[in-house]
Amino acid sequence: MGDMNDPTRYDDGGIVCDESGLIIRRYYPWGSKRIPYSAIRSVKRLPIRIRRWRLFGSGDFMHWWNLDLTRPKKSVALDIDIGRFVHPTITPNDPDAVERLITEHATRTHGMAGRDPGTVRPN
Repeated sequence: MGDMNDPTRYDDGGIVCDESGLIIRRYYPWGSKRIPYSAIRSVKRLPIRIRRWRLFGSGDFMHWWNLDLTRPKKSVALDIDIGRFVHPTITPNDPDAVERLITEHATRTHGMAGRDPGTVRPN
């Protein structure tokens, strides 16, 4: 993470949270996916069990996992609902920080003060 003047609030090499949105690196075989905070309907924590070995792509046609070779060592994923059938599903090194940043930005964007921080939903 950078200092307070740095617009990048979180960057672990695979997942970036900056002032305007979430960047998922290695999302596509050819590059990254940028999701503006305003497009995020909800973020939910998922325990990783059998999906631990899903290093890339989709096994259930509902979740799309970016390439993360360290996923087998992780226990929590974040399911990002952007209003489409397929949800980007990420495994940041610090899921608490990423979830908090998404929630903070979505609260500002959607005016959701007082909502449960585990699920971000616009009005």
